[in-house]
Amino acid sequence: MEAITNFSVRVVQRYLPSAYVLALILTAVVFVLGMVTTGQSPLDMAGFWGDGFSTLFKFGMQMTLVLMTGYVLAMTPIMQKVFTGLTGLAGNWRQALIITIVTSFICYYLNWGFGMVAGAILAREMGRRVTVHFPLIVAAAYGGELVRGPSSSIPLVIATPKHFMEEAIGIVPVTETLYAPWNIILTIVLLVLLITFFMFQKQPEHIEQLKIADDDVEGKAELDRASMTPSDRIENSRLPTLFLGLLVMVYLLGQIIAKGFSLNLNTVILIFLGLGLLLHKSPQTYQDAATKAIGAARGIILQFPLYAGIAGMMTKSGLVSEFSEAMIAVATPTSFPLLTFLSAGVVNFFIPSGGGQWAIQGPIMMEAAHALGADPAQTIMAFAWGDGWTNQIQPFWALPLLGVAGLSARDIMGYLLIWLLISGVAIGGTFVILSGM
Repeated sequence: MEAITNFSVRVVQRYLPSAYVLALILTAVVFVLGMVTTGQSPLDMAGFWGDGFSTLFKFGMQMTLVLMTGYVLAMTPIMQKVFTGLTGLAGNWRQALIITIVTSFICYYLNWGFGMVAGAILAREMGRRVTVHFPLIVAAAYGGELVRGPSSSIPLVIATPKHFMEEAIGIVPVTETLYAPWNIILTIVLLVLLITFFMFQKQPEHIEQLKIADDDVEGKAELDRASMTPSDRIENSRLPTLFLGLLVMVYLLGQIIAKGFSLNLNTVILIFLGLGLLLHKSPQTYQDAATKAIGAARGIILQFPLYAGIAGMMTKSGLVSEFSEAMIAVATPTSFPLLTFLSAGVVNFFIPSGGGQWAIQGPIMMEAAHALGADPAQTIMAFAWGDGWTNQIQPFWALPLLGVAGLSARDIMGYLLIWLLISGVAIGGTFVILSGM
């Protein structure tokens, strides 16, 4: 396993282009495929790309804020003490890997946005305090991103009354999808496999300790109050951030009382924002931390619109439908769940949006499931797992983590490529077993 992974790491580091260049290559590939496969003209494909370009603006802003507010929260003295406590539990690099994997996996399970930032920041702090190969621990932190937990959009949509496919398949409760016994067992098996896989790895002989500037946490130096102007006093006062932080928390409490607790992206942003404001000493320290954090979001800002354009070409040209129908044409009742998993994984590489992918591909797959007599709940979860599976080698989803860690995709993708194969066998094998029962 170690030899295979090392080979994968070397190949990826040598041949994988940057995440931005990969997005450009995927754009060109889909542009050509649309013309060759579906007969669209260059003008049509350009129009599809332009129509899709702006569709992820809202989501891109949400991800930028998740990264920024989570990063700023991590730079407060109190959170640094929390990370020190966690990293203090790691007596060696293997223990550091286990703590990072388990913590990030649980956070991903609760909410993928929360897990993205929490796992990246914990890996970063482990890299500061433990002698560990930093790309290895960052890859370990990202490995749990494929888990399908209570924030998984597709099973939740299908369990909601009046969803867009209710007339065709009815309402499928989460007890048959996310919380089915077999799915819980699969989730636990994947965690065990993830830990085992990274325990087989071996660190390079020479490791440089990760160095992060001392000013990358909230500074302790106090300004001379006697020399402060009135504006200086306001900017360095505790009251403005305390007021806004309390306002955020009162709002969240009111929402929980009125509607119950729901950990979605907007809730994660507000939690990070409120805690960051309460734990920073002043508006000035919060702004200083945000300035450092925003630089980590440049990959999101630059690349999300490109993937939105790719998704526009994939959907409007008919490429998604043609690919799905080609997979269905060779499916049998036994092979259908596995083919659903694989097709969702392939399409996800070009349309990195679970809800958007389901809206296009879902009706086709569910109609085929009905015709073949396949179990609807298993088909939904096969699709959901496939949608998350290829995130392991899709830089789109790794951008927030890479931004916090300060690494490029090629630094971690060698490990994740092998993890993709291992997890794919486990997930795909589960659906083969289920369909044969």
